Amino acid sequence: MSHTILIVDDEPEIIEMLQLFLERESYTIVAANDGQEALQRLQEHTIDLAIVDIMMPRMDGLQLLTELRLTNKLPVILLSAKSEDSDKIVGLGLGADDFVAKPFNPLIVLARVQAQLRRTYTFNEEEALPSMPPTRVGELTLDHDSCSLLKRGQLISLSAIEYKLLHMLMSAPGRVFTKKQIFEQVWGEHYMADDNTIMVQMSRLRDKVEDTPRNPLYIKTVRGLGYRFAKRDELHA
Repeated sequence: MSHTILIVDDEPEIIEMLQLFLERESYTIVAANDGQEALQRLQEHTIDLAIVDIMMPRMDGLQLLTELRLTNKLPVILLSAKSEDSDKIVGLGLGADDFVAKPFNPLIVLARVQAQLRRTYTFNEEEALPSMPPTRVGELTLDHDSCSLLKRGQLISLSAIEYKLLHMLMSAPGRVFTKKQIFEQVWGEHYMADDNTIMVQMSRLRDKVEDTPRNPLYIKTVRGLGYRFAKRDELHA
């Protein structure tokens, strides 16, 4: 299956370099020089993944990501010349799926693109997976066909990462998942002690799942180990 990738960067050299490596793998490339131009490209083309620089004129990458997440769930990989964790935390908090710091090896970006496409478009393969019954715990119902959540009957939209996290936790209430297990199962990569990524995504998920995120009923932190989902008898205690 051929995929179309949108590259958004105000440096032509970056676009040309990424385009060279990605087209070698038979990806179709659409380019934009800033966030406003990217929004226009998204209306003109069916985009499967976006690679977005943070620092750009007119509309930067974080503003673009905010606009994008209002209507679109396509995977987004952020690029930034800054190495501070704050960029990564803000980007992930706004709904980015991955983050690569400049300068970068284009083969690293290629590997991240391939991983995101595998993770996101598994459901579109020719031999579709059999339908799974919804997972219900307490007042939550996770629908696996639509990858969405119902909370007391209210529909809650989930990103691909949020769905995978919630599926893993809800499938085994009470089981403690270590950060290493979570990262390798959900992100599909070897764990590199990247606690910020997991922490930010868990915080976003709690904001959607919990009535009081600071005092969670469902998603429990197990200090020094990881996270677990509340057992059914805890919810009725």
